[in-house]
Amino acid sequence: MQIDFEKSGGLVPAIIQDELSSKVLMLGYMNLEAYQKTQELGKVTFYSRSKNRLWTKGEESGNFLNVVTIKVDCDSDTLLIKVNPVGPVCHLGTDTCWGESNEGDIAFINYLQKFIQKRFVEMPEGSYTTSLFNKGLNRMAQKVGEEAVETVIEATNGTDEGFLYEASDLIFHLIVLLTSKGYSLDDLGRELKKRHK
Repeated sequence: MQIDFEKSGGLVPAIIQDELSSKVLMLGYMNLEAYQKTQELGKVTFYSRSKNRLWTKGEESGNFLNVVTIKVDCDSDTLLIKVNPVGPVCHLGTDTCWGESNEGDIAFINYLQKFIQKRFVEMPEGSYTTSLFNKGLNRMAQKVGEEAVETVIEATNGTDEGFLYEASDLIFHLIVLLTSKGYSLDDLGRELKKRHK
């Protein structure tokens, strides 16, 4: 990865984004040394313009930004760093430096899909997901049917807790089936988007 630190006098902006929620958490600046330290530690380290030194986010608060990926933009002068944050990001105690909440558990479904897709490629022994893939398409489809029926039963005659539990099972098994067929939730999104007028 080529990063042009010289274009802006030795510093490049680093946009920090939550890996799970996709929320933009903060913006900081890195010089080459901060970038190298970030790679070495696996925790985001900035160059503090006010302190004139390297600064690992969370070094005092413990609210570290654990690095997942680092990408450079098309001009090689801005970084996008996806992280798993530990605690609030802003020094004011908010989730983001814009005072926004970093909630929205729907994003976890995207993470789960990536996890299931990884299982499909690696097929680790002892994994429930691997066992589903090994049982074949008919069994995976049958599991989706079973979970759909259990969801309907809980919705009509069960508890709210039971309904959410079974609906979650249904989504999990549907993602497994989609993956085995070479599709993803993005494909469902495209289909639904076509229908939405």
